[in-house]
Amino acid sequence: MRHILFVTGTRADFGKLEPLAVAARDAGFRIGFFVTGMHMLDRYGLTKLEVHRMAGVEVAEFLNQREGDPQDMIFAKTVIGFSDFVRQARPDLIVVHGDRVEAMATAFVAATNGLRCAHVEGGEVSGTIDEVFRHCNTKLATMHLVSSDAARARVLAMGEDAAAVAVIGSPELDSHALPSGVTLDAVRDRYAIPFADYGIATFHAVTTEQDSIAAQAAAFFGALEASGRQFVVIHPNNDPGCDAILAVIATLPAARFRSLPSMRFAWFSELLRNAACLVGNSSAGVREAPFLGIPSLDVGTRQTNRGGGPSLHRADAHDRAAILRFLAEEWGRRHPRDTGFGAGGAAAAFARLLQSDAFWAQPLQKRFHDPTPAG
Repeated sequence: MRHILFVTGTRADFGKLEPLAVAARDAGFRIGFFVTGMHMLDRYGLTKLEVHRMAGVEVAEFLNQREGDPQDMIFAKTVIGFSDFVRQARPDLIVVHGDRVEAMATAFVAATNGLRCAHVEGGEVSGTIDEVFRHCNTKLATMHLVSSDAARARVLAMGEDAAAVAVIGSPELDSHALPSGVTLDAVRDRYAIPFADYGIATFHAVTTEQDSIAAQAAAFFGALEASGRQFVVIHPNNDPGCDAILAVIATLPAARFRSLPSMRFAWFSELLRNAACLVGNSSAGVREAPFLGIPSLDVGTRQTNRGGGPSLHRADAHDRAAILRFLAEEWGRRHPRDTGFGAGGAAAAFARLLQSDAFWAQPLQKRFHDPTPAG
């Protein structure tokens, strides 16, 4: 029985990895999770509990940071902790996701220890330091599970072997494509959300814009407050600059803003599919919201050049007029489903890959494949 180890550091990446882990578990593989990062911190909802709720998987925890640790220190701590762990666990495959520092650290350990590593959602662009981390993960990983043909083209442009790149779509869309399993009333009751007509707002720090992020947050949330609308605000990730955003959130009037450190995935899915809109700079605005036909406003540079479609709009954090115009014109509208990041079949595609001999035959020794010249 092959052992597949998933690395998760945040509530967001667990929502993407869980469908893949379930499919692999049900296909007969031994599944483990290495849980670290934000999952381990009370301030962000102690979301490691979500991982422990999964049936039929092994869970190992590692505290890789204290409040205020810089990302290079988090990287170093994660390398040490994960290296110790895999020397005992010796998984057949390590699965990492996206652009977080925990993913880069664990992909580095996999590469230096000769362990097979699959990177989920490589080849995407965002314009911040996160994109640099994501491309580093691509070069460290041996297999690439990308969300779109455009992402595949970028991975190939980085010299990766075409045989090691599979387009499976974004895994979290598998869950959004199905009923959430909970009711909106249950969600509102569990999270004490007092209003029925609401938008969702999430604003993360941009690590390359720490000097201006406080002003951006003040301008963005100031526009939401001026709109007179009601919002569920999901707290930002623990990136450098998040404290400045949380300080702004703390000043919002409780009568119109319900602030939450995190939400369970299924409950967030139900909240999102009934929302009037999603605003901020979360990847959910360019991926999940368009898939569900929910209008979204991408604010600032964090998701630059990522996604498109008629339901997705963009504005600068300081452009109050554009933010208010979006809220006036798009509030409560519904759009056709956008499948630019997949149609909800990522987990099944992943299981098929795991059951193929070609997947396991891919060599660990990588070499650079020069892209085929155009024309």
